[in-house]
Parts: sequence; structure tokens; C-alpha cells
Amino acid sequence: MEFLRFLISKVFLKNLFYAIVFFVFIVLGTLLWLHLYTHHGMARPVPDFTGKTLEEIENTAWEHKLRYKIIDSVYSNAVDKGSVYKQNPKPGFKVKKWRTVFLTLNAFNPEMVKMPNLVGLTYRQAKVILETTGLKIGMLSYMPDIAINNVLEQKFRGEAIEKDELIEKGTSIDLILGKGPSNETTLAPNLISFTMEIARQKIFNVSLNLGAFIFDETVKDQEDSLNAFVWKQNPEFNVKNPVQLGSPVYIWLTTDSAKLPQPDTLTVVQHEFDGEASNY
Repeated sequence: MEFLRFLISKVFLKNLFYAIVFFVFIVLGTLLWLHLYTHHGMARPVPDFTGKTLEEIENTAWEHKLRYKIIDSVYSNAVDKGSVYKQNPKPGFKVKKWRTVFLTLNAFNPEMVKMPNLVGLTYRQAKVILETTGLKIGMLSYMPDIAINNVLEQKFRGEAIEKDELIEKGTSIDLILGKGPSNETTLAPNLISFTMEIARQKIFNVSLNLGAFIFDETVKDQEDSLNAFVWKQNPEFNVKNPVQLGSPVYIWLTTDSAKLPQPDTLTVVQHEFDGEASNY
């Protein structure tokens, strides 16, 4: 009975009231602190740092209450030297205050690499070595020689380039290959629905050249150009119509899937010609 009387006594009820008030105060204070600390509901879009100089980066980051960190550099003609080439998170992505934006700058000078010796190698070997070095395949030309698809000469801007010469990384190297004593041909690959980079590789893999590439009105920026796919090509894929080695292949690109040929207009049986060219 005494315990029950104590539970309803003024002293107990007063202390219980104070305890409840203290508990509510602690909970509300904690929630308020978390709200302020995490900036709940205060996410804001990341500004576009692309093309900005270091001074502009500093001002933009401070204005938007963000931090930034430069993590890499590349060399590109897409933006001015010394300015931002790429950022993460991308522009428009919502973040909270003082989030760090990671930036890649465009270098003032291109990275230089040594030209490898490709003469005497097969086209496949030369292609792998060029890509490993950071160089690209340029134009392919052919001349009569018993060493079919072997590299006879390596050139840059029409002039022979020797082993160990310094050259900008990403440069395209033209190759002259042997085509045998006869007129060797290959098939134009099916490029429909592939991006330009994949289409380029498929063209080179069968010893042809990429001619002109034409973007339609749906391609408006660099990101669109990377996502665009081939909707038309010339010459078309046709097993009955081989072409001479080194011939150009012209492609048209879009981001509009409605332009893709319907399935019933495509050849049902298609072969992948990702190896070296063959005689037909």
C-alpha cells in the first residue's frame, strides 16, 4: 500500500514529470542537431565546373558551399588548357553543403610516348601494340607484297616515323600493309546499332578504313556523340558484295532509335568478321 501511495504522491509525480520533460528535450535536441549536422532537406544542384579555370573553380565552389579536389589530368581539345575537363558528381546532381566535387583538369601539354616499331608485324599485332602504347590506328593503305596484312611502313602525317620518336599520346598512325599478289577483298561488317567507337573497331578489324561519320540533329553535345549509334552505313553489309582492302566505310549516327531499320529489313543470317581479311 505504501508503494502505491508513493506512486501517486506529489513528489513522485513531480519527479516523473521532470524526467519526461528531460527525455523529450534530449530527443528533440538530438533530432535538431542531426538536422543541422546533415543539412537535411538542403540538397542543392552541383554547378557546372567544365571549362572553368582554377580561380573560377575556387569562386564557384565557395559560392555554392562546396569543396573540390583535383584528382587527375588529361589532354583534350574539347576545353581550354588548364580548365576542368570532367567532374564528379555531374552538373545538376543534388548534394548537401560542403560535399567534395572531384575534378579532372585538361593538361597544358600533351603526354608524349615513344613510337614503337611495327614494321614486319601482322596487323593484329601492330594494333595491340599501338593501343597499349596509347596510340591509335589511322588510315590503312595496301600495296602488293607476299606478306599479307603485315606492316610494311608506319607513317604520321604522310611521313615515315621511326622507332622511339616522341609523339603525342592519342595520335593516329597510318599503316601500309601487304595485300598479297592478288586483289584481296573483305566484307563490310554490319555496323547498325553500334556506337562509333565499336563501329570503328569493327571496321579496322576487317582491314577497312572509317570514312566520313555524320551525326544527325539529335546529337547536340559530346555526351550525345558518345551515346549515338549507327543507323546507316555505306557500303552496307552484304555477303555477296565484298570490297577492296583499305576501302572507306561511311557511317551515319543518331540517338533516335526510331531511325534504326526494322528487323524484317535486315539480313537474317549475318556473320561477324572480326578477324583479318580473307580472299573472296
